[in-house]
Amino acid sequence: MNVKKIASVLLVLMLSVAFVFANGSKEASSSSSNTLKVAMECGYAPYNWTQTTDANGAVKISGSTEYAYGYDVMMAKLIAEKLGKDLEIVKLDWDSLVPAVQSGTVDCVIAGQSITSDRLQMVDFTTPYYYASIVCLVNEGSKYENAQGISDLKGAVCTSQQNTVWYDVCLPQIEDANILPAQESAPAMLVALSAGRVDLICTDMPTAQAALVAYPSFRLLDFTESDDNFVVSQEEINIGISVSKNNPELTAAINEVLATLTVEDYNRMMDEAISVQPLSN
Repeated sequence: MNVKKIASVLLVLMLSVAFVFANGSKEASSSSSNTLKVAMECGYAPYNWTQTTDANGAVKISGSTEYAYGYDVMMAKLIAEKLGKDLEIVKLDWDSLVPAVQSGTVDCVIAGQSITSDRLQMVDFTTPYYYASIVCLVNEGSKYENAQGISDLKGAVCTSQQNTVWYDVCLPQIEDANILPAQESAPAMLVALSAGRVDLICTDMPTAQAALVAYPSFRLLDFTESDDNFVVSQEEINIGISVSKNNPELTAAINEVLATLTVEDYNRMMDEAISVQPLSN
């Protein structure tokens, strides 16, 4: 056999081995997709929180001995079940959620995120899995306790969670507001109000309802039936699931699951989450 023939045979063998490895990798990749990796803060009741046991159907947090539960976990479990996948909950801080989706570290984020135009530039969103109105919380006895609209909040010292519609869009609408630096998490903004460091905080209705359980001295200000309310777009109060722009198939699959649910289903699930939330979250 001449040198040219030997070289040809070797080339064929190398291509065959490469083909086998390529298909093996593809199969391994395919099998790994049987897990739906979902990121959330695990500290944003009633959407999600951390607890020490699997009570009420909580899911173990990846790399931790603790468990996650809440509305987002309930939704993640339902979606994973409908898609025939195992569920893995990944705990991340708020500002790491979108980058995790973009990098492919997780498949999606289910964490009470508003579907804003800024986020839509970075990730895709499903149809809403909750519709949340904007409200304020004040302490009992506050001079703002009987406010009937945002004009009655003039001059208030206030804050909210960083990188949210509440902080970026709503608080600046309060005339002469003294807006303190944003808080890194929802629990942190609740502590700021409880400690009297601010007159009020701005948040969404589910977060406020959950806060009233943990902080009975808080009072809820809801201006949704008034013309003197925060001006926000529908995209800013609709809560969606963020998915990588490189994975439209997953977005479509989740949308098919969400299409089987109604607003009444969402409200029922949220009420259940609020009823079992730990007071520390």
